[in-house]
Amino acid sequence: MTQQRPGDQRPGPFWAAARAHALSAATLHGLPAFPLTRSKLPAIATAHREPSATCTGQCGKAGHGVHDASADPATVRALFAAAPWAAGYGIACGQPPHFLFGLDLDRKDGTDGIANFRALAARYDFELPRTATVVTQSGGLHLWLTAQTDVRIPNTASLLAPGVDTRGSGGYLVGPGSLGPKGRYRFAPGSGPRHIASVPTRLLELLLTSTQAPERASQTPSPLGSPQRRLDGLVRTVRATRTARNNCLYWAARRAFAASDIDPEIATADLLAAALETGLSEAEAQHTLASAAKGAARSKETRT
Repeated sequence: MTQQRPGDQRPGPFWAAARAHALSAATLHGLPAFPLTRSKLPAIATAHREPSATCTGQCGKAGHGVHDASADPATVRALFAAAPWAAGYGIACGQPPHFLFGLDLDRKDGTDGIANFRALAARYDFELPRTATVVTQSGGLHLWLTAQTDVRIPNTASLLAPGVDTRGSGGYLVGPGSLGPKGRYRFAPGSGPRHIASVPTRLLELLLTSTQAPERASQTPSPLGSPQRRLDGLVRTVRATRTARNNCLYWAARRAFAASDIDPEIATADLLAAALETGLSEAEAQHTLASAAKGAARSKETRT
């Protein structure tokens, strides 16, 4: 029996609409797009039998998740041709020309990320400007912002506040018009992709607090809470990541090991357990944690 190829399969009922929305985002607004399944995961199977943290498309094949994203219409068409089962599309964050940064405010399981974000803004005295806003399938919001080209914004889960996630470099947002398990994503009334505001400086400072030098962190209480809460946020981020898992683990470990008030042994154990839940092998995760520890140590030496 001959194996069925993507081109041999008729497009699913949601494919045409998803493709049209993705092409509009790419062609009219320069947003890098790639196909997603209805479960909001990359629709093209991995290009490598063994997931690779080093190949992000250099092999020339599709199947690298968010790294497949492109604002070139021909590339977007080719990606959707390889994914006839697609029901939506993702928009890559942290890529030119917009260097998109997303705030994902969840409303589910009794958590109101919208209310919690408003409380965070009031507590730290910043206002969020009017910007492109997408209503999610669960009634939450995706707020689109732009960041400076030299700032690498991390992907986090409930680190700033419960139900407040961030999507930065290596992450993606589900594009408006996509169909998820519970409904369709759509722009909020009066909103659209033409105006994407800059991220408020104070909000960016709060998010990047975990990258502060240990000596500065020891002098100034972290606005993000206790050492355990910050470590828990890093662990949740690793656990929630399904693409570039090694990169995410390395990022989280570097920040944990750089913090003078987080026990490195506890951090190692918690981050290792989270990495294993994502499907990384123990040997691979241990190697990444060791590399992060060495990197953090070198950074401390250069500051002394």
